[in-house]
Amino acid sequence: MPLATLNPDIPTERFANLRKAGTSLSKLKKGIEKEALRTTLDGRLSQEAHPAELGSPLTNSSITTDFSESQLELITRVHTSTKECLEELANIQAYVNKNIDEQLLWPHSMPCHINKNENIPLAQYGSTNWAQSKTIYRRGLSNRYGSLMQTISGIHYNFSISDECWLKLGFNDRDARTQGYFDLIRNFRRWSWLLIYLFGASPIIPKGLALSSKDSEMLELDEKTLYKPYATSLRMGPMGYQSEAQNAFSISYNSLAEYIKGMRTALTKNHQTYENIGLQKAGIYQQLNTSLLQIENEFYGSIRPKRVAAAGERQISALQNRGVEYIEVRCLDLDPYQSIGITESQIRFIDTFLIMCLLSESPPNTTEENELINLNQTNVVDRGRQDQLILKNPFEITLEAWANLLIKECKLVAEVLDEANDCCLYTDSVLIQDVKIKDSQQTPSAILLSHLKNSGQSFQDLGIQLALKHKDEQRGSLPPNISSKLHRQSLNSISKLKEMEQSREEPFEKFLEIYTSV
Repeated sequence: MPLATLNPDIPTERFANLRKAGTSLSKLKKGIEKEALRTTLDGRLSQEAHPAELGSPLTNSSITTDFSESQLELITRVHTSTKECLEELANIQAYVNKNIDEQLLWPHSMPCHINKNENIPLAQYGSTNWAQSKTIYRRGLSNRYGSLMQTISGIHYNFSISDECWLKLGFNDRDARTQGYFDLIRNFRRWSWLLIYLFGASPIIPKGLALSSKDSEMLELDEKTLYKPYATSLRMGPMGYQSEAQNAFSISYNSLAEYIKGMRTALTKNHQTYENIGLQKAGIYQQLNTSLLQIENEFYGSIRPKRVAAAGERQISALQNRGVEYIEVRCLDLDPYQSIGITESQIRFIDTFLIMCLLSESPPNTTEENELINLNQTNVVDRGRQDQLILKNPFEITLEAWANLLIKECKLVAEVLDEANDCCLYTDSVLIQDVKIKDSQQTPSAILLSHLKNSGQSFQDLGIQLALKHKDEQRGSLPPNISSKLHRQSLNSISKLKEMEQSREEPFEKFLEIYTSV
């Protein structure tokens, strides 16, 4: 495998097209989905139902739930302005804080302390077929991976390029743009260890999530949590949001056709362990099916190709019929020190990084390269801040040396983005990350671990302290007109749910048969 396959390399022609793209680069599209647990004031997982003031999680486009009834998901619209995207997220979160009374939004990606005997309530969506299927899917996740793993939270960043910008970059039709997104995805997977190093904020893990681990590098932080001295994001490692069954099955990102073929196999091929769980027990569905994946969303990847699906349409059908519309970045931890978990500078760097991934040469993945990608990610997850950590590209190279190559290309892209936006914010965002490469103590994982070890404060107590601080910071920050708009949206979502529940539907078994067919 030649060295160039794993190093950034933007061809001269593509870089020239980037400069020609001009102001169309100011219209990069973005949206954020933020997960966060609802807790009591003493940091216990809330047992209260999804607050009615937040509307129906089935039909409210801004506020829903993820795995648990106690796990909120805040969703922005699509924006071309980074500032406006973050303002919307802040407003949604302020509205939530205003309406959850004596509860908090947990600021960490790793969950609050949850005892073995404590309930992690499955998210409930109503009585319609669609609502029931969502809860059954989550019951399947619980049966397959355990409920505690599902309480790990993060930020998903959605990114797309306008049609005008695609044309100026030289991608003239839908097929070329879809392939462009897959080229981006392959490079992202090669280099996303850099984002894990720069933004990872989960070097700590609750003991309950590490019970089966015999990792000698794991140390005790306090009576409820463990840590690794040089870890960055244990959320992205074997003890986090991972699946042994999925890791043994390879999905190709070389083209849309190969991706769909792999996903279709995973969605239809029975998995013996899941067959042993069974489809129903005492008349209660335990999972949607016994396939390796119940639905597409079960696939745990650091990045996904996406397309908004029509009502009743499967995600892979939408992709096959109309190509990739946007990509979803899934490797971002919540920054516990930021009230909304992410910053404007971070988004600008990610945009720069994604454009660099798009424009660089992106040869097809091989089985051998996929093994290297997984190995590099695991090493950065577990030991990313270790001095002179060795990665493979495919030859041995230090994390710092490789990161410098990536940052060098990002600086070139950032300069063009600054010109297009008449600012210097993109270059500044790269320089901020450059500091972390030179000094690993400036990374969020190091800052968090240093804070806890030096203060003697427990992970649980720090979570409560930061959650209270963030709630207090947002108190009174919600403009009245925005508050009224979100309130109306919540009321309308409840009305919409009632209408859906009053409509006649086909038997659930028939619905499920159609829903899980591919």
